Amino acid sequence: MTSWLLTCRTWLPRPVDELFPFFADARNLEQITPPWLRFSVLTPEPITMAVGTTIDYRLRWRGLPMRWRSEIAAWEPPRFFVDRQLRGPYLSWHHEHHFTLRDGGTEIEDRIQYEVPLGRLVQRLGVGRDVESIFSYRHERLAEIFGGGENQGRVELESFF
Repeated sequence: MTSWLLTCRTWLPRPVDELFPFFADARNLEQITPPWLRFSVLTPEPITMAVGTTIDYRLRWRGLPMRWRSEIAAWEPPRFFVDRQLRGPYLSWHHEHHFTLRDGGTEIEDRIQYEVPLGRLVQRLGVGRDVESIFSYRHERLAEIFGGGENQGRVELESFF
């Protein structure tokens, strides 16, 4: 089975202790997900983030309604956490979130490794572009929310392989 990897980084002029709590609130994912996905968190409040926490979502991809369930597989505040798909549109989805102090601020790095049904065909038909677009939007929104000015956020998309 072929898998793909996307890495996306943004530097923000804020301390990690200020940024990590934003990610610890699952509802904030709605703020940094593109509107075209019509994404919403279904899990009732309160959602306490810890290893083993499961979170249910609803979204629309290209007009198709979908449900997604993720599990927090690693939780090491304020430096790192991992979510993985338990149920959803991918064959597998492993998403690492890294927070590193750098240059008086914090670098946020997403590493997403995923597999899609029908492999290369589905990847080429648009899933790869969509995943890249989703994470580009996410990092642009983070720069808008926390950046405090133009060019504060740097988005670096590494190639799929």
